[in-house]
Amino acid sequence: MFSALTQQQTCSGCLVSSVSRQNVYGGTMGLWTLLLLHLHLAVCVSLPAPSNVSISSYNMEHILRFSPGPGTPSDAYFTVQICNSRKQQWKTVPWCAALMAGQTCNLTNKLNDVFDHYMAQARAFRTNQTSKWIKSREFQPLTDTVLGPPEFSVSGCGNCLILQIRDASERQFEHNSQLKDLFWGLDLNVKRTRDGAEFKLNLPYKHESVIPYLQPGVEYCVSVSFRSIINHKSVASEQRCAFTSPPPPQHILFLVLGLFGGFTLVVFLVVGRVIFRSKVSLELLRRHLSRLKNIMCPG
Repeated sequence: MFSALTQQQTCSGCLVSSVSRQNVYGGTMGLWTLLLLHLHLAVCVSLPAPSNVSISSYNMEHILRFSPGPGTPSDAYFTVQICNSRKQQWKTVPWCAALMAGQTCNLTNKLNDVFDHYMAQARAFRTNQTSKWIKSREFQPLTDTVLGPPEFSVSGCGNCLILQIRDASERQFEHNSQLKDLFWGLDLNVKRTRDGAEFKLNLPYKHESVIPYLQPGVEYCVSVSFRSIINHKSVASEQRCAFTSPPPPQHILFLVLGLFGGFTLVVFLVVGRVIFRSKVSLELLRRHLSRLKNIMCPG
């Protein structure tokens, strides 16, 4: 009986290989056995293992990336397996069973329980050669995904702004009903364009919200990010700007300034005339009193 090779793999990633030798031809290892062992060692020469095996996630889209190990042959392929904390069993991802260097593996449809914890592993292989498995860190979809900013618009309403969340922002969560049951909120940063004054505001998630107590006819810029009681990894949007109420037309502004200037000039002339006449009156009164004094007290 010749050498027998057995392999066993579990979710912990431990790969155990054992070679059991039995007596050949009455207890003496013959030439054929040595030849088979030599071929076995040639087959088991390892390929360089991949590196930087990691899962990144943006808006609940989960992508596994890896780098080929140094010296990996150009004709090598890579295979990906995943394992969750409940079943404790590695399973090959069918569409990632023969990746080439530079390709990624989309795990979105495999990591469909947002509360579960997952691990992934990758290895290189080609005919008669494999590398060792390299694992990613533990990954939980709900807490490890990065929440991108919502799509929104702002418009004026007098002394306030109306914030409207577009329907496209909700599509990122439609593939997973568990996300709809979570508490979502909006973090707003509101900045007044005129002088840079700003404040932050927390609002519950709704299609339409009001940003109150703003100055009429003033431009404000708003940036928005998602907020969750569980996930704190969010990205703020670019600013969207709007006036609380339409600014006055340019010609009306010039007209108002002209009227204000004319009114100010008239007031200045009237006040100046009153002051001048007052001074003249006081001078005449002083002279009259002086004459009266000379008449009543001659010499």
